[in-house]
Amino acid sequence: MTDATAIKPHERLAAALSDDMEAVGTLIRTRMASEHAPRIPEVTAHLVEAGGKRVRPLLTLAAARLCGYDGGDHIKLAATVEFIHTATLLHDDVVDESAQRRGRPTANLLWDNQSSVLVGDYLFARSFQLMVECGSLRILDILAGAAATIAEGEVLQLTAARNLATTEETYIKVVRGKTAALFEAACKVGGVVADASEDHVAALAEFGDALGVSFQIVDDWLDYGGAGEGIGKNLGDDFREGKLTLPVIRAVARGDAEERAFWKAALEQGKADDLDRARAILARHGTLEETRLEALAWRDRAKAALMRLPESELRGMLADLADYVVARAN
Repeated sequence: MTDATAIKPHERLAAALSDDMEAVGTLIRTRMASEHAPRIPEVTAHLVEAGGKRVRPLLTLAAARLCGYDGGDHIKLAATVEFIHTATLLHDDVVDESAQRRGRPTANLLWDNQSSVLVGDYLFARSFQLMVECGSLRILDILAGAAATIAEGEVLQLTAARNLATTEETYIKVVRGKTAALFEAACKVGGVVADASEDHVAALAEFGDALGVSFQIVDDWLDYGGAGEGIGKNLGDDFREGKLTLPVIRAVARGDAEERAFWKAALEQGKADDLDRARAILARHGTLEETRLEALAWRDRAKAALMRLPESELRGMLADLADYVVARAN
C-alpha cells in the first residue's frame, strides 16, 4: 500500500483535479497538432510529455474550483498557461544555449534553434487563440500582460548578466518577470473566470506572485547549493552563464578586493571555471543560507494570501504546495 504522506503536494493536487487535468491534456494534444508542419507536434511533445509537474495549469484549475467555478473555460485557460510556459522554455533554451531540460536533451539540441524558436512562436499563437475563445477581455489582458512581462524579464536578465553592479532590486524584477508573472496570472485568471470577488482575485494573484518568487529563489539557491539532478539542470549553470542571482549579489557586495576580482573574472569576463571557489565564497559570507531564508519568507507571504480565500481542501493543498516548493532547499 502506498503511504499517503509520501505523495507530493502537486501529485495530490493533480489527483484531486484529475478529470480537469485529463481534459487539459486532451486539449493540449489537440491544439499542438499541425496539419502542414509535423515538426511542430514533434518538438512540442518532446517537452510537454517530458514529465513536467504542470504546476501552472494546476494553479489555474485549483483557483477556479476553489472559487466555486463549474463551467468549462478553466480547461482552456489551463492549457493556455501551459502553452505560454512551454513556449518560453523553448525560447529560453535557445537563449541560454542549454543542453538539458527536465533531465532530457533540449529541443534545440535534438532539432535546431530555428525549430525551437518557431515552434515556441506557434505555441504563443495557439495560447492567444484559446484566450480569445473564453470571451473575456479581462482574462485576455491578464494573460497577454503576463506574456509581455515574461519577455521583459528575460531581456532584463540579459542586460543584468555579467554585470557586477546588478542590485537585489533588479534581481527581484527579473524573478517577478521571468517566473512569478505566469504563476500570478495562472492563479488570477482562475478567480476571474469563476467571477470571484475582487478580494479573492487579489489574494490569488498575491499567492501566485509570492509562490513564483519563492520557486525561483530556491532554484537559484540549488544552482550553487543543491544536487543538479534535483533541478533538471547541471549544478553551476547560472555561474557559467554569468547570471547575477541573490546569493552572488550579496557575496559581491560584501567581498574583499580579491573576491571581487574573482567574481569579475568569472562572471564579467566569462572565466567561470572554479565553481568550488564560488561556492566557498558564498558559504563564507552566509549568502546561501540567507537565500534559503528569503525563499521561506516569500513562501510565508504566499500562505498568508491563501488565508483570505474560502477554507477548503483545495486551499490546504495549495498551502502544502507552497511548503513543497521551498522544501527543496532543506
